[in-house]
Amino acid sequence: MTSNERVVVIGTGLAGVRLARRLGELGTPALLIGEEEHRPYNRVLLAEVLAGRYTPEVIALPAPAELTRGRVTGIDRDRRTVACADGSVIAYDRLVLATGSNPVLPPLRGLFTGTGEPHALPEGVHAFRTMDDCLGLSKAVRPGARAVVIGGGLLGVSAARALALRGAQVVLAQQSERLMERQLDPAASKLVKRHLTDLGVEVHTECRVRDVRCVGGAVRSVEMADGYALDADLVVVACGVRPRVGLAQAAGLDVRKGVVVDDELRTSDPYIHAIGDCAQHDGVLYGLATPALEQADALAESLAGDSTARYTGTRSLTRLTLTGHDSPFDLAAFGETEGLPGDDVVQLADATRGTYRKVVVRDDRLVGGVLVGELGTVGALARAWEGAEPLPSDGGPLLHLLTNDGGS
Repeated sequence: MTSNERVVVIGTGLAGVRLARRLGELGTPALLIGEEEHRPYNRVLLAEVLAGRYTPEVIALPAPAELTRGRVTGIDRDRRTVACADGSVIAYDRLVLATGSNPVLPPLRGLFTGTGEPHALPEGVHAFRTMDDCLGLSKAVRPGARAVVIGGGLLGVSAARALALRGAQVVLAQQSERLMERQLDPAASKLVKRHLTDLGVEVHTECRVRDVRCVGGAVRSVEMADGYALDADLVVVACGVRPRVGLAQAAGLDVRKGVVVDDELRTSDPYIHAIGDCAQHDGVLYGLATPALEQADALAESLAGDSTARYTGTRSLTRLTLTGHDSPFDLAAFGETEGLPGDDVVQLADATRGTYRKVVVRDDRLVGGVLVGELGTVGALARAWEGAEPLPSDGGPLLHLLTNDGGS
């Protein structure tokens, strides 16, 4: 890429903003296009805004110099232009898709209004993905409000905790057998459930929602598969996300679950790149902040002229802090949290202090772990995991890492 080529970035999430800022620092300005009216913000912290701990201004991201508002409706690869909903056309030399992801809205009866508008939800039913979602929920929640959260993954747990802190009567319905099953092992999931229960959240696992019942266009109850109905003033749908790939598909790019990219984060069109939640690299969809930031940094170096810059994947760690009435509840999970036959698994728990630590070692290498409470060791363990280097054969240093600040 030459220095006078124009870079256009679609998306103002963490990945898009990071890329535009890094390019500016490297002397290659980029035009950032975002469809949200709000100043770019850190989506990871939306639950803290809902909980009332932060204002929207606190989680705002430093905006790059060139930022325009608008919804991109199409890409013309031959002319290298993008069309916007307001009728404007923007030319590019290099285009970057940082379009993120959309919430998954399950096909429940009563979930949609029937107006014909896509994703039009009844009054009182909310997704939890954008600042508008968050502000709508914040306006609707009040002490004593009956709230049902559908989904017990990372997003659902965060939303349930935030609503409980706002004084709502919260029921969390999770279809699978435990909370945050993608990140945590059963013991850590139980600790998360206990923390939510201590906040007053009623947690139901192995519980499938069948119907959202509305009267006059507003939600009134949620019906379970067994026929039991929960009265509801608010319903939060937190059933995961899927990559936003509509623009890429319409443009004829290679799309599987996400927009397929190589180590230079190029799509099947060499003049179009993709990063963040919408990108699928080496078969992997990450959907996490750390990989998005690393992809943005690698692409910035490449677009600014570093021909050796590559993205080869991220060994990402999930971290969550649940702030309760008394003390925060911290957890971290990385790699494989369940051992295979032949693995060495070390588990340490302290029921009094509410701490739990588990690591999985395979062929003298740390391949994963879960830490709950007192996370002073997480940095050292994560570095050992990321480095994928053999551990000392006597196991002493590993045991020290697990026990030096509270395990027993």
